[in-house]
Amino acid sequence: MITGMQKKLEKIYLGGGERKLKKMLDDNRLPARDRVKLLLDTDRPSIELGAFTGYGMYAEHGGCPAGGVIVYMGYIKGRLCMVVANDPTVKAGAWFPITGKKNLRAQEICMENRIPIVYLVDSAGVFLPMQDEIFPDKEHFGRMFRNNAKMSSMGIPQISAIMGSCVAGGAYLPIMSDEALIVEGSGSIFLAGPYLVKAAIGEDVDKETLGGAVTTTEISGITDYNVKDDRTCIETIRGLIDKFGEFDKTGFSRKKPAMPLKDPKEILHIIPDNPAKPYNTVEILERLVDNSELIYYKENYGRTIICAYARIDGWAVGIVANNREVIKTKKGEMQFGGVIYSDSADKSARFIMNCNQKKIPLVFLHDVTGFMVGTRSEHGGIIKDGAKMVNAVSNSTVPKFTVIMGNSYGAGNYAMCGKAYDPRLIVAWPTAKLAVMGGAQAAKVLLQIEVSSMKAKGETITPERELEYYEEIKKKYDVQTTPYYAASRLWVDAIIHPLDTRTWISMGIEAANNAPIEKFNPGVMQV
Repeated sequence: MITGMQKKLEKIYLGGGERKLKKMLDDNRLPARDRVKLLLDTDRPSIELGAFTGYGMYAEHGGCPAGGVIVYMGYIKGRLCMVVANDPTVKAGAWFPITGKKNLRAQEICMENRIPIVYLVDSAGVFLPMQDEIFPDKEHFGRMFRNNAKMSSMGIPQISAIMGSCVAGGAYLPIMSDEALIVEGSGSIFLAGPYLVKAAIGEDVDKETLGGAVTTTEISGITDYNVKDDRTCIETIRGLIDKFGEFDKTGFSRKKPAMPLKDPKEILHIIPDNPAKPYNTVEILERLVDNSELIYYKENYGRTIICAYARIDGWAVGIVANNREVIKTKKGEMQFGGVIYSDSADKSARFIMNCNQKKIPLVFLHDVTGFMVGTRSEHGGIIKDGAKMVNAVSNSTVPKFTVIMGNSYGAGNYAMCGKAYDPRLIVAWPTAKLAVMGGAQAAKVLLQIEVSSMKAKGETITPERELEYYEEIKKKYDVQTTPYYAASRLWVDAIIHPLDTRTWISMGIEAANNAPIEKFNPGVMQV
C-alpha cells in the first residue's frame, strides 16, 4: 500500500506534465514545487497538505493534480508558516471548485493556529467552465478575501508574491495581504486584462503597462517590492519573515523529545491489510509515543477504546484510540474490537474532559466500525452514552488531531473527531477506510430494501440477480471508502506514511501553541 501511494504521488508531483515544467524553467521561472522548496528551511521538517486533492476528479477537463495549488506547512527562517503556491502548469493555475476548498482549508488552519501565511500567486483566475461551482456561495472564491481581512484583524501576517498572472477577483488576495512583491517581467496584476479592456472600453494596452512590476510599484503603488526574478523574490520573503515578532505561547507541556523504544517500522507489520482482522492497538501506540511510555486511564474499563497520556516528540498528549482486540469484560460479555460500547463511550467522554481541564492536546486514532447495535445496547442507553462522547468532542477547546489508521465508519467517525468536529489536522494512513458503513454491509442493506420493494410489487428477483446487484453496490462503495477518494475531496488533509505520524502531530501542536484556547464548557451532558 505504501508503494502504491508513493507511485501516485510521483505522478501528482509532475503537475501539468514534464513539458510544461520544462517550459517554465526555459522561461527562467521556477515551477511551483521548486518555489516552495526554496522558500522553506531545508534543515527543518515540512508537511504537504492536500497532495491528493482533486485525485480522480475533473477527468472531462484533463484533471487537476493537487487541486492546482501546492500547500505546505514548514519553517521559514525558523518560523512555522503556511505556504500556498498556485501551480501554473495545471490549467494556468486556474481555480477549480476543489482549488478553492483547498485554499480555504489552508487559511482555516492559519486562523485556528495564528501562524503566518505566504501566497505565491500565479493564476489565471476562476476556471470559467465551472464558475457556478466556485463563484457565488459562502465557501467559494470570495470567502478567501474575507479571510484575508479577518486574518489581518487577528494580527496574522500575510505576504503575497505575484510571480505570474493575477487577474480579476484574484487580484484582491495579494493586495489584501500585509505586503506584496511582484516579479519583474513575469508578474502582472489587474482587475481586467488587455483583452477585456479592449472589449469593454476599446483601449489597446499591453499587460506590462496595465499591471506589470514597474506600473504597480512606481505608478499605482499597489505592490511594495519589485524583484528581478523568482529566486530574488523568495530570498526577499525569507528576509521579511526573519524580522517577525512572536505571539505569546499557549503553554502546552513539552519536554526533550525521545524516540519510541519499540521500532516504529514494525507498525507496517502490525496493522493488517484486511480491515476486518483484529490486532493489538497498544502495539501501535508503543511505536508512536516517546520512550514507548503510556499512562492508561481506566485501563480495565471500557476496553474497546484506549485512553492514555503520553508524549509525542516531547509534547504531552491525551490519546483516544480504538482497540481492535476482542474483549471479554469482567461480567463475561464479549465485546468486538473497533466497536464503541456504552462503557467505552463513557470513559472517553470523561477522559476528553480531563484533557481540557489540564490543557493537554488530544490525539484520536481511528479504527472504528461504529457504535454497538441491538436490543441490549439500545436498552442500555448507547445513544445517550454516545451523545455524551460526541458532546465532549464537539465542545473540546484544546487542539485535536485525528489519524485514521483503518476503519472510520458512521457515527464512530463523529465520536472519534472526524472532519466535522474541527480537528486542527486530520490525516489518513493508506490502510484507512471512510464511509457511513463498510461496502459489504451497505450492499446487504440496499439489497434487502430492493428485494422488499420488488416483493411489494409482486415481483421476484433471482438469486443470480441478487448476487449481481450486491456486487455492483459493493464495488461502488469500496471505491468510495478508499483514503484516496476521501483525500481528493479534502475530507482528510493528507494520506501519510505511518512513520510520518509523529512529525504531523508534533508540527500540529507547535502551530496550535501560537493560539489561545477558550474555556471548556460541555453544556448539558447526557448523563
